[in-house]
Amino acid sequence: MKTVTLRSGRIVPALGLGTWKMGEESHHRAGEIAAIRKAIELGMTLIDTAEMYGEGASEALVGEAIRGHRDGVFLVTKVYPHNAGHRSAIQACERSLRRLGVDAIDLYLLHWRGSIPLEDTMAAFERLVGDGKIRSYGVSNFDTPDLEAIPDAAQIATDQILYNLTRRGAESDLIPWLRARHIPVMAYSPVEQGRLLSNQKLVEVAKRRGATAAQIALAWLLNQPEVIAIPKAANTRHVEENRAAAELLLSEEEVQALEIGFPRPRTRKPLEML
Repeated sequence: MKTVTLRSGRIVPALGLGTWKMGEESHHRAGEIAAIRKAIELGMTLIDTAEMYGEGASEALVGEAIRGHRDGVFLVTKVYPHNAGHRSAIQACERSLRRLGVDAIDLYLLHWRGSIPLEDTMAAFERLVGDGKIRSYGVSNFDTPDLEAIPDAAQIATDQILYNLTRRGAESDLIPWLRARHIPVMAYSPVEQGRLLSNQKLVEVAKRRGATAAQIALAWLLNQPEVIAIPKAANTRHVEENRAAAELLLSEEEVQALEIGFPRPRTRKPLEML
């Protein structure tokens, strides 16, 4: 499994597991817990969730799934922008800790930029680090100007963004900005919520390789430096399919075919989000 080193020195797998919309329907719960545990078993130990996901339901699901496996998991969750003030961020983090059933969160992210001053959010995050409730912090859905507004961006562990073959606008200036500061990208929706899977250009590359379209889309991300992909997978079969993508090294011909099929924008585009 390829790994990425965070600024703290912590080494994490480049392929993790996203949990958006998991934990919201009771009849799926057993399968979703099995999927999280399978991901951990296969080395996809970075598990991403958020207080927004099912208004805490996803965090509760993750907490149940990782019980007995906490030491081997790198746990990521996110705080709502309206909960990201001096006092409210600390309260929100404590609620997340209770739902997750853990003493500390490995990486705590501001879900997107809101109206609360970033100085207040960063101060709250620093206090949470000092109190041992989180081990590191970062942001999500932040474009370059947003990052430049952070008082001390050197403390940011990652920027979790919408990034895949059809969403390449971040390559113009955002990703170079992050790489220049050794801040890894965490790519969510790497298969565009499944919409990429029927793209004929991607399907053709996958067919020639004897892989699935999802595996090629993930391999494209994982072949890039300092990128972590967090595809959602709600059953064990899907987890196993994603894990196999981590073993794919794309050829120059395959990369070129994807560059032609999914060209990056010629002009700068604002960061997109879902």
